[in-house]
Amino acid sequence: MHDAQDPLRSLFREAASAGQSGAALPPVSDIARRGERVRRRRIVSVATACLLALGGTSAAVAALLPHDPGPTLPATTPSSGPPSPVPTSPDFSATPVRTSTSPGAPPATATSEPETSTAPTSRRPPQ
Repeated sequence: MHDAQDPLRSLFREAASAGQSGAALPPVSDIARRGERVRRRRIVSVATACLLALGGTSAAVAALLPHDPGPTLPATTPSSGPPSPVPTSPDFSATPVRTSTSPGAPPATATSEPETSTAPTSRRPPQ
């Protein structure tokens, strides 16, 4: 077959001439900028991986270490002093005393309370 009549061969020649014109090298500054971008991305990705590994490790260590919760606080605020004791005196009787002996009357109780004064006493100096 003759070369002029082969359509496939002519298409390959056109593709070769188009590729040869587009195969020119870019300027060195463009190549350097691309390399610098790749280097920065690589540094950032390595730093991010290190930070994530450090954070995960510290979280795991913090979870595994025993920690003291500290002193527990009371549920209510304590009063200012201890509770006052129940006064016991010889006149005080907690058992009922019968005052009537009639069979139909209900028993009466007599309890005596110790006398306490709530008002402060004030003394005046003699004049």
